[in-house]
Amino acid sequence: MRKKKKIIKKKKITKKEKIKAKKIKQNLHKVNEEKTQITKIKKQAVEKKIYNINDYVVYPKHGVGKIVGVEKAKMGGIEITFYKVSVEREKLSLSIPLNQQSHLRPISTINQINKAISILKTKPKIKRTMWSRRAQEYDQKINSGKLYDLTEVVRDLNKKTDIIAEQSYSERQLFEKAYERLKSEFEIVIGDKAKLKMDKALKRDSAPETIIEK
Repeated sequence: MRKKKKIIKKKKITKKEKIKAKKIKQNLHKVNEEKTQITKIKKQAVEKKIYNINDYVVYPKHGVGKIVGVEKAKMGGIEITFYKVSVEREKLSLSIPLNQQSHLRPISTINQINKAISILKTKPKIKRTMWSRRAQEYDQKINSGKLYDLTEVVRDLNKKTDIIAEQSYSERQLFEKAYERLKSEFEIVIGDKAKLKMDKALKRDSAPETIIEK
């Protein structure tokens, strides 16, 4: 007698089971993608250093600073390269990540300083608006990091004298902030003659009548 062969029927996969299997596959693919992204985030974007140690730079909110080091540190599991910037006038030490170096600008050239001196010699431009509005605009210009904007604030708030009575307290505060910040950049470029050249251009009473060689 012949033995009957056992016929194993394949189990039919229902439409519902197919959809479920597809969803599981999609979820696994999604998890793998997320893992890849997390790995990439842990590395800071590679960016070429624009500045070197001992370079002078201008940081908008604090003015002239000097790069005293380039260091690395881990923050939240991410390795970050940053500049150590010393702002001597404000006794500050700043850490500027390499991928934020666009916030810095190089110190002005001698030609830019000469143009700034020319701006200081021009007639002040005072808007006929409320002082609070003008004060806000002056403060924005001071913290813009732009040489010519800063120069215009010094020119417009200059009273050609050191007599305190001729300026309100807030005017005096803004003028001194702008004047000192501009002077610190002038000093890096033209040295000890910076204050004399500025005061002469502004026709301030404190400036002695001295002929300065170009």
